[in-house]
Amino acid sequence: MIDLLLVTAAGALAGFVDAIVGGGGLVLLPALFAVYPAAPPATLLGTNKGSAVWGTGWATVQYARRVTMRWRALLPAVAAALAGSFAGAWTVTRVSPDGLRRWLPFVLLAVLLYTLARKDLGRHHVPRLAGRAEALAASAIGAAVGFYDGFFGPGTGSFFVFLFVRALGYDFLHASASAKLLNTATNASALALFAWQGHVWWHVALVVAVANVAGSVAGARLALRHGAGFVRVVFIVVVGALIVKTGYDGFFR
Repeated sequence: MIDLLLVTAAGALAGFVDAIVGGGGLVLLPALFAVYPAAPPATLLGTNKGSAVWGTGWATVQYARRVTMRWRALLPAVAAALAGSFAGAWTVTRVSPDGLRRWLPFVLLAVLLYTLARKDLGRHHVPRLAGRAEALAASAIGAAVGFYDGFFGPGTGSFFVFLFVRALGYDFLHASASAKLLNTATNASALALFAWQGHVWWHVALVVAVANVAGSVAGARLALRHGAGFVRVVFIVVVGALIVKTGYDGFFR
């Protein structure tokens, strides 16, 4: 019972962080591995997806009610993200991601330094593309980051946010809203694979999902209330935490 309470609390905090800018896996996954150290890693990853997909899905609904979503670009990007995630999950069964594990903190550090150097990055919503060009660019982002999510995963939401800001000219609020939609798709894709293989503890995932949704509602409301500047600050903090976590995992574990 205490174990379930601990991971439920972690699920609520993960939903809160994830709804603002992504990175909820920084909270929930380590909690699952700490509380259930003897469980198969695939089962814990599947259980994480089984709870997180509800939080990202609900956050998408919250954002869509208050933020203008560019559906003509985003819907093709969802399809591309689904395909990319499936391809990444298939590839990881053939190729080890260990090489990527050591490169990831350096990629995240570049993202952080670029964001800090460009003080106005993501503060104003001025989409650079429209029509087919925007749909193609969004789909390329969906496919690439979706593949990464299926293949490895840490920082998926933050990569979506950064690329929507840098490549498409969205502000951090609109980028976060768009990232939630695509991240819901990649989470659902991975969950389908884990569930098919029997790697989800539904009795844990569904309880944690309730807390994850509650945290997600609170996080989305806070982001919507305080806008792009607030989301940018949280993005910087989360990416910084990701650098520390992935650096430790890549070089000291």
